[in-house]
Amino acid sequence: DTSPRISDILQKLAPFLKMYGEYVKNFDNAMELVKTWTERSCLFKSIIQDIQKQKICGNLTLQHHMLEPVQRIPRFGEESLEIISTAASHSNSAIRKMENLKKLLEVHEMLGEEEDIVNPSNELIKEGQILKLAARNTSAQERYLFLFNNRLLYCVPKFSLVGSKFTVRTRVGVDGMKIVETHNEEYPHTFQVSGKERTLELQASSEQDKEEWIKALQSTIDAFQQRNETFRNAIAKEYDDMPIEVSNAELGKRAPRWIRDNEVTMCMKCKEPFNALTRRRHHCRACGHVSTNPPLFNE
Repeated sequence: DTSPRISDILQKLAPFLKMYGEYVKNFDNAMELVKTWTERSCLFKSIIQDIQKQKICGNLTLQHHMLEPVQRIPRFGEESLEIISTAASHSNSAIRKMENLKKLLEVHEMLGEEEDIVNPSNELIKEGQILKLAARNTSAQERYLFLFNNRLLYCVPKFSLVGSKFTVRTRVGVDGMKIVETHNEEYPHTFQVSGKERTLELQASSEQDKEEWIKALQSTIDAFQQRNETFRNAIAKEYDDMPIEVSNAELGKRAPRWIRDNEVTMCMKCKEPFNALTRRRHHCRACGHVSTNPPLFNE
């Protein structure tokens, strides 16, 4: 059949269907806006009714016409569905990223725009009120938690009508964090968050709330460890594949190839990432590798 079909056209125009995701994303808001102004404004309602009476509208309401693109596009030819699916996937991914960035900006404002969290690599996992048990007298204090994919922000509410809503009291990194379910007869639904920076004993509002927090925290820890392990394995394989220019027998007897700083991101011995304070770069004079500890060969 040489007659062009809708699916043939869609195959050519599929890349432009990424805009379809924006339409679907805003559909609920648009429908609610039409409903609101129809109820508020007699003039708006009258104009919409006059338009709907026109023959071209086919006796359908504005809402029906707005719904049509959402329902119709997935019905077109099977051969174009794969392309449409790919376009929709890209759109959904972009929508998720934009929504996450929007949420980060909202949290950024709530924290007085002082916390550096607006970054595409950051993701807000969970937030909510919690009670903190004091270390000395076990009195409960109202606090607020923001859990990201790489840190937990332990905040104190600020009772102010303007400006920031919370003050960050402690930042606990997910790296090295541990979660322990605790039991306290006087204060139920408690659990402990232990990190390199601080240990917090917290009380949830209910058993379900406690389980949700523990699940979210543990899932975040597991995901962080998995990303780290994948990264370390990839880097370790790169280092293992590097040719050894000086054999063990020749160490210290002839000058090695000097590994440049920009060629490595973690210690070639222990595979730990470098930083400016506790894990600085040191070159071995014997083998040329970069490690976190000053090599003995320097002497």
